[in-house]
Amino acid sequence: MPEISCSEWNEFLAIQPDAHILQSGEWGELKSAFGWDAVRIIKDGLGAQILFRRLPLGLTFAYIPKGPVGTSSKDTIVQFWAEVDALCRKKHAVFLKLEQDGWEGDTASDLSQAAFLASPQHIQPRSTLVVDLRGSEEHVFNCMKPKTRYNIRLAGRKEVVVHCSDDLNNFYRIISVTSQREEFNVHSLDYYRRAYELFYPKGMCELFVADFQGQTLAAVMAFAYAKTAYYFYGASGDKERNRKPTYPLQWETIRWALAKGCTDYDMWGIPDEAIDVEDDEADAREDGLWGVYRFKRGFGGSIKRSQPALDRVYNPLLYKLYLWRFSGSGAD
Repeated sequence: MPEISCSEWNEFLAIQPDAHILQSGEWGELKSAFGWDAVRIIKDGLGAQILFRRLPLGLTFAYIPKGPVGTSSKDTIVQFWAEVDALCRKKHAVFLKLEQDGWEGDTASDLSQAAFLASPQHIQPRSTLVVDLRGSEEHVFNCMKPKTRYNIRLAGRKEVVVHCSDDLNNFYRIISVTSQREEFNVHSLDYYRRAYELFYPKGMCELFVADFQGQTLAAVMAFAYAKTAYYFYGASGDKERNRKPTYPLQWETIRWALAKGCTDYDMWGIPDEAIDVEDDEADAREDGLWGVYRFKRGFGGSIKRSQPALDRVYNPLLYKLYLWRFSGSGAD
């Protein structure tokens, strides 16, 4: 099964209406510019973009985010995973991590009893809020919580103006402020610039900023692929926060997604416990992502949790070292 080019892969994805953006050729090109190698293979209607992270001593870590893509017969599935194994061994992968595209409770993909292990680690956020965009703009707006609708209107009265921008330096300035305040890591300016360069010309990305009297208060870099829009990167500054700039910013992003014909808006990342927590308890929590969750919850989304991550091991000894280091990091 030969490796195929990015353009050939995107031709295959064009007939896969439910493919995830993390399987897009553009995403592979983005990751390839920052320490990964993207390899794409197809076998009789079933394909995957596999990312290989370079490690010391010529080793790699292999990763399939939100794949494989497509459907095929059971015999083809067996052959497909055999080819994946051969490729991973050729690339000296210690193990392959698979995060399938689909929600917990959905019918899982048939892996034909492939030798996968339950993984203790997810790379992508497992829990998210997904806003249903099937309906009119008015319907989507009215499905939001009353306080969120109020804050959207309040920001307008307080002279907050949302518009599109191509100023990546300004976006990076704002996201750096948020990073310091909320104590989370961000990508480099070059990373965001490359993402914009790859996705924006194809209509799959937009940078929105919320300004007050010419000063940027908040910004969002949103993406759209197939029928889903994604809130991957967002930030707000420390000034004029009483003007609620993040609310109209999200609303304009949702309106953009509606105009593109998207049926879902994935707000990307909430506490895993949120699915089991009542609103009153969530409102009282201040640690971790709970403040982010309360903000996102106001836009009327449903909590979704992805299927568990799986690992396919090629070097058991080094995989045990990975498990030891991961458990020693304090992660659950």
